[in-house]
Amino acid sequence: MNDQIRNAIREKLGDAVSRPFPAFTPREADTAALPGKARAVIGMRRAGKTTFLQQCLAARHHAGVPRERLVYFNFEDERLDGLQAADLGVLLDEFYRSFPALRQKECVTWCLDEIQILPGWEKFARRMMDSENVEVFLSGSSARMLSREVATTMRGRALETVITPFSFREFARSRGLAVPEAERLLSPAQQSGWLACFDQYHECGGFPEAGQDSMKPHRVALLQGYVDTVIFRDVAERHGIANLPALRAFVRQLLRQPAGLLSITKIHADFRSRGISISKETLLSLLSHLEDAFLVFTVPIASRSERRQQVNPRKLYVADHSLSAAFNPATGADRGHHLENLVACELTRQGRTLAYVKTAQGHEVDFLATAQDGGTQLIQVAADIGKADTLEREIRALLGAAVEFPQAQKILISDSQPPRGAVIPDDVKLLPAWRWLLHPV
Repeated sequence: MNDQIRNAIREKLGDAVSRPFPAFTPREADTAALPGKARAVIGMRRAGKTTFLQQCLAARHHAGVPRERLVYFNFEDERLDGLQAADLGVLLDEFYRSFPALRQKECVTWCLDEIQILPGWEKFARRMMDSENVEVFLSGSSARMLSREVATTMRGRALETVITPFSFREFARSRGLAVPEAERLLSPAQQSGWLACFDQYHECGGFPEAGQDSMKPHRVALLQGYVDTVIFRDVAERHGIANLPALRAFVRQLLRQPAGLLSITKIHADFRSRGISISKETLLSLLSHLEDAFLVFTVPIASRSERRQQVNPRKLYVADHSLSAAFNPATGADRGHHLENLVACELTRQGRTLAYVKTAQGHEVDFLATAQDGGTQLIQVAADIGKADTLEREIRALLGAAVEFPQAQKILISDSQPPRGAVIPDDVKLLPAWRWLLHPV
């Protein structure tokens, strides 16, 4: 190792234990210590993984841990070009040279960001955990290693923490609002304020940077840039995809149909008619790569039959509805799909397993959501239930699905009020979208 790299490591370590923590919106993900395990912080690019690492360190400092025991180290630094995994022990040597009294005696928290830049880093991380008194956070995403692989490469020595774009609660807090308690009654003026905040969330989306008011003129270009980075770095570079026109066309097709049934066969036929040469098998592989990169996720039909799940199309959802809006100029017409996408993202944040339901009468219910304790909910999402026939149709679908899933709680989430005099069955809970997003039941 040359002196330039060693000096850069010393400078970065000095900054790491002296620089004030940046201002941030607290994320709802768990920051607690994991005895014997590293925490692998994963998620889509620009969702806020690095900020979450800073939050974890700040939480420990607030709890009384001295600043010198809290180290954030980012390997994405041109001064470290030439650093090899075999040289990573220098980090420990240089740190404990400055703080010799800490070695083996006091726990030091290390946040290693973009560590996957160095092939073979996992051996160092495991040795570090075995031989030192440390707590380790790992994060990273690049063409060489997708963020989810940071966890798997550790061979069971790491647990995942997924950082998503802002939830509605986090978005509200980022704008200085205090989320009210679930049972608190709000005045009409307060409700109007939350409705306005929800409209802003619907317009801006959950990516922290893109949601800033100062970014409004550049929001579409910024979000499109996020997608391009996923396309080129996390899919094309990593997997050696040469057919970039087909990849870009496929991604645009997916982003323009959030909350829709996904048919690779139909997409393949459409591409053939447009002269885009790509096989169905390649499209399926690309979909898997895009899911690995957290850009999209899919939901199967609810069935105990694996065959039925395989032969029925899956529903497609996007990491954040703003990405869909950025690639579809007719966003106003898609409010219902975007609302369903919002609910899908929130349910996944809550750790629910999702499926959609097709009733014997041919009606569809958006979600069968299963909690970790086995509890189930049938959730129908409708942007506008202002007409009696629309409301009746949505309730009919819920009641039909309840025949197959009688133990499931029935919930109707809407962005509007029902018509005056409408009768809602006692066992169907009607919730405004903004209220449910603040406090999912």
